[in-house]
Amino acid sequence: MSAQRKDDHVRLAIEQQDTRSGINQFDEVSFVHHALAGIDRPQVSLGTSFAGISWQVPLYINAMTGGTAKTGVINRGLATAARETGVPLASGSVHAYLKDPACADTFSVLRRENPDGFVMANVNATASVADTRRAIDLLEADALQIHVNTAQETAMPEGDRSFGSWVSQIEKITAAVDLPVIVKEVGNGLSRETVLTLRQLGVRVADLGGRGGTDFARIENGRRPLGDYGFLHDWGQSTAACLLDAQDAGLPVLASGGVRHPLDAARALALGASGVGASGVFLRTLLDGGVEALIAQIANWLDQLAALQTMLGARTPAELASKDLLVHGTLRTFCADRDIDTGRLARRSRSADALHDSTGSAR
Repeated sequence: MSAQRKDDHVRLAIEQQDTRSGINQFDEVSFVHHALAGIDRPQVSLGTSFAGISWQVPLYINAMTGGTAKTGVINRGLATAARETGVPLASGSVHAYLKDPACADTFSVLRRENPDGFVMANVNATASVADTRRAIDLLEADALQIHVNTAQETAMPEGDRSFGSWVSQIEKITAAVDLPVIVKEVGNGLSRETVLTLRQLGVRVADLGGRGGTDFARIENGRRPLGDYGFLHDWGQSTAACLLDAQDAGLPVLASGGVRHPLDAARALALGASGVGASGVFLRTLLDGGVEALIAQIANWLDQLAALQTMLGARTPAELASKDLLVHGTLRTFCADRDIDTGRLARRSRSADALHDSTGSAR
């Protein structure tokens, strides 16, 4: 059942990529164009640092799959692309391995094909400390992702229905492991209140995992004979909304969910993300064109992100968070209801200019 479910997830995720347009609130975020803000390309770096972690690029391949022969082949391709482009990489949930060690190779291939890369192991919020350590050891992981997914579990025919222990278990895991712990939603978003709770639990990073990309509640409902959980489709907050909600929450955040192209990545970084993850768009490329096509796509994304930084005058990804942004439409309504000052975002460069003037620094 578990193996079939993993293969079903891939098939249904690709069907979403092919047929679903959806509402992506990244389109409701735009940069204010300042015609003389640009800098020289050699001044631009893509490096990012957060929570004691340093990456040479702010883009990463986020958690997808593993546990079957087919998904092992996918993971080999993802790991090869990560190795060739230098992007960090997260495994899919290793729950299948914890239940059946015979499928270990479908996950460990991520490290074998990418021996020097940054690899994140992924477990669920009910994993024991012992099982978490097994997952870390399997991948020789550099960081740990704990995924949270109540909407998916609710729609899943054989899913969990007991969520009350998740907070205490996340705290136990975080205290027990020596690696940075990243808590990740799978597509329904982390609210500001949740991010604040994670900070109190000792979690180092929040991967906001918002609505807009692969919808796992929709996938699980597609596995139900009656498809009777359609009311959970598009549940939660978009990634853009989560980024706005999490500002000044005191925890570094990663942005994933609905990232379609380098402009979305730049928007996410400008909204405060330290790194930006993509899954579905990379999976589609890998399955359609093979690993060389995925390598070319990631390299192109990184080149275009550097080009955007050059045009916007951001020497680093972190400097994008000082660039002026406009928030429109339904996302602006969300901000009004959540008491988020969008006007401040539109005037951020004035504060940066004032700081430069007061310190006597050259622009």
